[in-house]
Amino acid sequence: MNMNEVLTGKLKGNYKAINWNQVDDEIDKATWHKLTEQFWLDTRVPVSNDLKDWRELDDDHQWLVGHVFGGLTLLDTLQSQDGMAALRNDTTTQHEIAVLNNIQFMESVHAKSYSTIFSTLNTPTEINEIFDWSDTEEYLQNKTKKIYTLYHDDGNPLKKKISSVFLETFLFYSGFFTPLWYLGHNKLTNVAEIIKLIIRDESVHGTYIGYKFQVAFNQLGENEQKELKDWMYNFLYDLYENEEKYTHLLYDGVGWTDKVLTFIRYNANKALMNLGQEPMFPDTAEDVNPVVMNGISTSTVNHDFFSEVGNGYRLGNVETMNDDDYKIGSWEDKHKNK
Repeated sequence: MNMNEVLTGKLKGNYKAINWNQVDDEIDKATWHKLTEQFWLDTRVPVSNDLKDWRELDDDHQWLVGHVFGGLTLLDTLQSQDGMAALRNDTTTQHEIAVLNNIQFMESVHAKSYSTIFSTLNTPTEINEIFDWSDTEEYLQNKTKKIYTLYHDDGNPLKKKISSVFLETFLFYSGFFTPLWYLGHNKLTNVAEIIKLIIRDESVHGTYIGYKFQVAFNQLGENEQKELKDWMYNFLYDLYENEEKYTHLLYDGVGWTDKVLTFIRYNANKALMNLGQEPMFPDTAEDVNPVVMNGISTSTVNHDFFSEVGNGYRLGNVETMNDDDYKIGSWEDKHKNK
């Protein structure tokens, strides 16, 4: 039984149970452990503790926070409803399917977490306006539709992976800037805690899917690789041009646009790195506003251990993964003596 049989339902041989004691790709097992170790739920972060900070924001900043999270809700909905389902069609192992199932569930948790924030900070009328906006806003819909179209293009499995990494590691970050900025100024710290938990997840998602892309990409011929790379960079720049307009729409009113554009160019380069490619923009970590750069780290923030969960909460003792773990051929070298 091959993976195509599993996913199409056209079984030709016996059905095969997944065996986690025989893993073809150790990255699958390591990623599963990492994802389950850092499991969290939005309901265990005390967002209501941020109400005082929220009431001190002026109308422009409250509008920004609400609509940033409306946009992020739409993108996480795309990932949970279409993204992982599309990637499952091109898996090579049962364990990869399991990891994508895990990712899909957490993307649903991410999408729901914004509603937890809305229900705490916003009125029902404001919530309805935010969702009406996210469902119709031109530049937000542009990037969503571009990614959606590629997810449903069954002739280009590697373009699906590229699209997913661009979404996870690049397109989310125009929205992530806002809570990280407030965190750096000791405002909306519990809202930011949820975002840091989401960022921690997205970091694993982007590097894992980028690794799977690299495995398949390295099996292509030289001409095929060049053609795909040309498309990749053109697609990224197309997304960036739209993201510039989206960023102006969101941030011109509070004067943060230039800071956000630097941040998203830096993360566009990170997305390319996850795919094993060279950066496209000159921006580096040193160019990003240091307040936001400090907030993007996944340092521990603890709440009450028995009732609430913070970024330092752990369900088990699992070795932390980093970008190097997803460089092909490096996992065995790094872990063979462990």
